[in-house]
Amino acid sequence: MTTKHDQILTYIDNLPIGDKISVRSIAKTLDVSEGTAYRAIKAAENSGLVSTIERVGTIRIEQKLKGKIENLTFAEIVQVIDGEVLGGKAGLNKLLDKFVIGAMQLEAMKRYITPKSLMIVGDREDVQRLALENGAAVLITGGLQTSPEVVALADELALPILLTTYDTYTVGTLINRALTDQLIKKEITTVADIYHPLADTYSLLATETVGDYKQLSAAVNMSRFPVVNEHGRLVGIVTIKDILDKPTTMQLDKVMTKNPSSVKKYMSVASVGHSMTWNSLEMMPVVADNLELEGIITRQDVMANMQTAQRQPQVAETFYDQIVELIQPDDLDSEFYSAAYQFEVSPQMTNNLGTISFGVLSETVSAACQRMLQTQYKRHSMIEQVNLHYLRLIQIESQIKILPRLLDIGRRSAKVDVDIYANHVMVAKAIVTCQILERG
Repeated sequence: MTTKHDQILTYIDNLPIGDKISVRSIAKTLDVSEGTAYRAIKAAENSGLVSTIERVGTIRIEQKLKGKIENLTFAEIVQVIDGEVLGGKAGLNKLLDKFVIGAMQLEAMKRYITPKSLMIVGDREDVQRLALENGAAVLITGGLQTSPEVVALADELALPILLTTYDTYTVGTLINRALTDQLIKKEITTVADIYHPLADTYSLLATETVGDYKQLSAAVNMSRFPVVNEHGRLVGIVTIKDILDKPTTMQLDKVMTKNPSSVKKYMSVASVGHSMTWNSLEMMPVVADNLELEGIITRQDVMANMQTAQRQPQVAETFYDQIVELIQPDDLDSEFYSAAYQFEVSPQMTNNLGTISFGVLSETVSAACQRMLQTQYKRHSMIEQVNLHYLRLIQIESQIKILPRLLDIGRRSAKVDVDIYANHVMVAKAIVTCQILERG
């Protein structure tokens, strides 16, 4: 039987986008207490079903799923353009699919205006009205104003009408940049993408016994389990080492490892993988902010995901991708080195003195070491530490040669000595420590 809390969430989920709700209206409609309605509305806000807008109220919004992260809301557009909201505040949390620049005749413009689009225009009120009447929001550039009638129409249709002092070209550039940033964020895998939710895994109560552990371990063929209290909150981890030589009647809270390391769903897989590999952890509990157990994540899943991610093409290029693309394999003249790579210092790589940026050089050295370990030794890695020393300034358009030499490699880490030459003269030297990614 569904609880009143779940019934309220279902009711809110089925409301049309843009509908206003309140604690009092929910309580009256569904015949629940105002306290129950308040808690359910807060849960709906946390899950992205509603949003509270100042001087407007709580509005049913379009839920922004992870798969749709490349879409911006109009509220986010306001932040990007440093803008002002003139009207239609109830629609600020609607998603933006595309933007249209109003620089053509009115009749020609009609076919480009669709719902969820943003019309970027000056003080042409005919275009502003046309956009709103066809389901599009409006962005007025150049600090120009509009009439009270257009603002009233925006409020009536719950479609934002925004104002910015930037010109049209600058606004288009800013929005494009924001969309690219969202695409890059989408590619970063988090714990939420790969963890095993509580319904698909197993845990034990602190009041259960060593005998209960053995019975569960034999049934599911696992040796590590999170331990929770009667409220479902994480209190420990129990493994086969903890229960050796212990009587079957002993409670788990007497043998478990207390205050174990745990992770949150929003954390990146890379950061979790670093911790799990370095501390030799095979499993980590996934918890909410109140330490309520939400599932587990295993080192094998983390490493498999990271190794796959390193082989995937990027949808949106970062500055790091642009740098790495320039690094090409070069002829190896000496057996002293493990590999050789070369690139030319482009204007984008330099600082205001016309020499290569320290950060850019550090990234190229790191990328060369990772590529050497992958191609020569079939080992995926993460950079742990880079000690880079300039010997000479490296000028623009210099031909750079990076020569990494493997000093030591183990199960968990590798150390690489790197010589950097510019036009056949040594200009920098580095020692790079890499963490080796294993499947576990």
